[in-house]
Amino acid sequence: MADQQSKKTQAAPGALDGTDLAILAALVEDGRMTNAALAARVGVAESTCAYRVRALRESGVLTSISARLDPGALGRPIHAIIKVRLGSHSRDHVRSLYDRLVELPGALTVFHVGGADDFLLHVAVASPQALRDLILEHITTHPMVRQTETQLVFEVREGRGALPG
Repeated sequence: MADQQSKKTQAAPGALDGTDLAILAALVEDGRMTNAALAARVGVAESTCAYRVRALRESGVLTSISARLDPGALGRPIHAIIKVRLGSHSRDHVRSLYDRLVELPGALTVFHVGGADDFLLHVAVASPQALRDLILEHITTHPMVRQTETQLVFEVREGRGALPG
């Protein structure tokens, strides 16, 4: 029962109104915006805005506000997608590998997927040698990994996002 109460409930599709969507769009654009600036931009009272943001967090719609970093400016200009195929699919082994992959140096995003591949990793590294070392020393050494395939990324653009409209 305690586990059920601690889990955040997801808002029902379509349960967000125009004000909620406007708040989310403004926060996506500038997550550092103060509550006062956010309220003025959306056209609601500050107390209403604070309540709405809190409700969006509690419902699980707004999960975090974070900074976007430029990996190139941090000495990691080379991006790659690494496809990983497993030889075994026991739940514990998959979880263990997933936990290991997200902790890899330079791991930007790790997807556990269905289909021919089991994981897709978006990584940023300093050099081709660093990419090779990442794969050979941290991925292919895992006993569950059967095969990897690496694709270099030439350009990355942010998608439109999940907001409607």
